[in-house]
Amino acid sequence: MSSSNYDAVVIGGGHNGLVAAAYLARAGLEVVVLERRHVLGGAAVTEEVFPGFRFSVASYVVSLLRPEIVRELALPKHGLEILPLDGTFTPLDGDYLWRVNDHGRTVRELRRWSLSDAEAYDEYSRLMVEMARFVKPILSMTPPDPGRVDPREWLPVARLARDFNDLSREQRAAFIQIMTMSAAEFLGQWFETDPLKATMSASGIIGTFQGIRSPGTAYVLLHHYMGEIDGVLRAWGIPRGGTGGVSEAITNAARSFGAEIRTEAPVEQLMMRGDEVAGVVTSSGEEVTARVTLSSLDARQTFVRLVEPGVLDRSFLEDVERYRYRGSSGKVNLALDGLPEFTCLPGTGDHLRGAISFSPSIDYMEQAYDDAKDGRYSRRPYIDMIIPTQVDPSMAPPGKHVMSCFVQYAPYRLADGDEWDDARRDAFGETVIDTIEERAPNIRELILHAQVLTPKDIEDRFGLSEGNIFQGELSLEQLFFNRPVPGWARYRTPLRNLWMCGSATHPGGGIMGASGRLAAAQVVRSLRAGKAA
Repeated sequence: MSSSNYDAVVIGGGHNGLVAAAYLARAGLEVVVLERRHVLGGAAVTEEVFPGFRFSVASYVVSLLRPEIVRELALPKHGLEILPLDGTFTPLDGDYLWRVNDHGRTVRELRRWSLSDAEAYDEYSRLMVEMARFVKPILSMTPPDPGRVDPREWLPVARLARDFNDLSREQRAAFIQIMTMSAAEFLGQWFETDPLKATMSASGIIGTFQGIRSPGTAYVLLHHYMGEIDGVLRAWGIPRGGTGGVSEAITNAARSFGAEIRTEAPVEQLMMRGDEVAGVVTSSGEEVTARVTLSSLDARQTFVRLVEPGVLDRSFLEDVERYRYRGSSGKVNLALDGLPEFTCLPGTGDHLRGAISFSPSIDYMEQAYDDAKDGRYSRRPYIDMIIPTQVDPSMAPPGKHVMSCFVQYAPYRLADGDEWDDARRDAFGETVIDTIEERAPNIRELILHAQVLTPKDIEDRFGLSEGNIFQGELSLEQLFFNRPVPGWARYRTPLRNLWMCGSATHPGGGIMGASGRLAAAQVVRSLRAGKAA
């Protein structure tokens, strides 16, 4: 049995694990990353699924990636380039709603639907920018432990409370509404146009098993509003080369600092010495010892799969088991022979260069959720579609295209004990294509290849429990110092020398990197203080 020794071993080469490794190596530690798949990036990965066609197989857009990570790791120098997406196009029966990055054009478009909505859009946009600026510091904040009275831990929260007091009365009221209301109800205070409310509400359900009328989804909407590209708030883009381009740039940065990164190196279990984690054992039997071990896996994968029974306290494991995943999303990736044409706006113009949202009404969105509550994939799902080759032609052969369809809802657990199998996967994919065909009748004749991922496929391929793309729902009770387990939100765990650094920790999911950066900072601080645990 071979063995090797490092200062730190990182389990999982997803983008958060890579970020943590980069910062640890930058601090002078000898670091190794162990990734079970043949390719790095976790869910932020680009793969050539069909010859000549490269897909962002799972995660497909970038906005939340923290600018301090881009700056501190010099990611553009290591190959990162973000290509902006322009707006959101919502196809309807005989009409459409098209919001673009040009604010003036969007307001003019809204005037076609409602003069009051066009006026409200300015005020709403200003308010949400202010809310995003108020909340954004939380993304760079290590949560305090509510069971400890350590003033140093609570100072950032105190500053946030002071900032809250500095908000206007209207802003404070809006913040409370965002934290308690549904996305649909919150937007209903501002707008009357049904397709507009439905499309904007969609950001409130991403990665959650909730509907747009479910309380708390207004916060998820705000979470996605906090993104930026090159300092532009609420901007979304596609990395050149797919989302794997983000992971590749972080990998290059980590290696430039001296980190060792291995693929096809699955971790089978943690090495225990009493209550202390001494490293990991890989599937090949290699023992990789380290002063500290960081897991970028979710809580279930870390504490249930990698830890032998009887090691962890039962009450802690009960908290881990209560943590909700409830995967609700599927993905359909299509290789196309040309571009789809929508009956509501024929031709292949600029409306195909941004997101295409199948969200025609509030009732449509809620019906999709009702199907999922009954244990069925939505008969007419919400689809967030993009065509990456419109901004990055290198993803497909000349004249061909790739299409990415993020789909809700596809529940991990089906009704009556049914399991996701090949037949149900195929039926789910057909339902998605049927839904697209209603608005773009030529879609079927364009399809050369199709890849369909159910929540079970996402779990099996990427190691995300129940197929939850955020390593656990972004519901209010699973945020900040409750993520992933109350009392253990500062990236430490009950096992000495074991830390968490993935999206299961604060501040949560999306291609953000904040969890990896914050965890690495805590580890470095602990090691420099002489306390590895």
